[in-house]
Amino acid sequence: MTTFRLPDLGEGLQEAEIVTWHVELGQRVIADQPLVSVETDKAVVEVPAPYSGTVTALHADVGAVVPVGAALVDFDTDAKRADSGVIVGALESDTEEVLTALPAPSAQPRRASSARVRAAPAVRAHAKALGLDIETIAGSGPDGAVTVADLAGVTANAGPGAQTFQANAPAFPGGEPLRGVRRAMARAMEKSHAEIVPTNILDEVDIDHWPVDEDVTVRLIRAIAVACAAAPAMNSWYDRASASRLVHDRVDLGIAVHTDDGLFVPVFRDVGNRTPPDIRSGLKRMNEDVRNRSIPPEELKGATITLSNYGVFGAGRHAEMVIVPPQVAIVGAGRIEDRVLAVDGKPAVRRVVPVSLTFDHRSVNGGEASAFLRELMDDLRR
Repeated sequence: MTTFRLPDLGEGLQEAEIVTWHVELGQRVIADQPLVSVETDKAVVEVPAPYSGTVTALHADVGAVVPVGAALVDFDTDAKRADSGVIVGALESDTEEVLTALPAPSAQPRRASSARVRAAPAVRAHAKALGLDIETIAGSGPDGAVTVADLAGVTANAGPGAQTFQANAPAFPGGEPLRGVRRAMARAMEKSHAEIVPTNILDEVDIDHWPVDEDVTVRLIRAIAVACAAAPAMNSWYDRASASRLVHDRVDLGIAVHTDDGLFVPVFRDVGNRTPPDIRSGLKRMNEDVRNRSIPPEELKGATITLSNYGVFGAGRHAEMVIVPPQVAIVGAGRIEDRVLAVDGKPAVRRVVPVSLTFDHRSVNGGEASAFLRELMDDLRR
């Protein structure tokens, strides 16, 4: 028997949710045919079979969240053609066993000390779901912290009858666990709340001179690119561990897209060097890919600043938005409406778009944020 474990899916991801099994017990499979689809950070990835054989065990239910290195499938194989265990689809022939690049730490007796082992809350939750006593597990992380890989090592060494991964039961009667995109969003929001020091600047722009058919999103994208050129500190990443920042020389704009499955933030690359027609056609393709869940995983990563055009839903003027680390800023546009403004000293009804800027005050000061918003508003007024 040969065991195939969840390989490293890249980008530092430590786990994935089982979306669909493409095989079943007793089925004969050939190398490279679809084995299982898993969902990571807002992207569905198809994992191929690493070699040919007969499926003898499936170790995870649909909906289960499985850590990297955990057993996925047992095979009876004719030829032990194993995968590298590092990158999905990267195959290596004539090896003796399926391995992952992760160590498999062993369990050890409960510590006599009253001090708890070091482990992140998410790791403790995984241990509880797996029925493991985290206090008895040797950690391989910094300062001996227990990681998800350590949990996978314990379950991998548990032998016959080891618990398989199942979907976690809701804590509340009638509740349902968050899945896929919504689960990824929840974790991103928790990370933001734990790290970011958010501050807001709010204003509004008179756009009464705009044509009725003006593409609001295209105008907002252009204005963000102009503002980033004038105040580049807003187009940067901040690293908490080293208290350092990286200022980017191009604007890769994350654009929040709402779907029934949850919030996606695909990345629109180098928007400062794209023409309005190119931006318009690119937005159309991007939205189609998101709706069809066909957007490549790499197009959901690497944003340098984000736009949330929440006003298109018809409610909300200003918002205190959530920044996703390592970004330091997010721009929001509220509901466009008619307002009474003073024009040449007289009241007049004008079309107005509210704008909101949330920035991370650890790496951006108020002057830089104000300069950014001023340039953005000036561009919208043109």
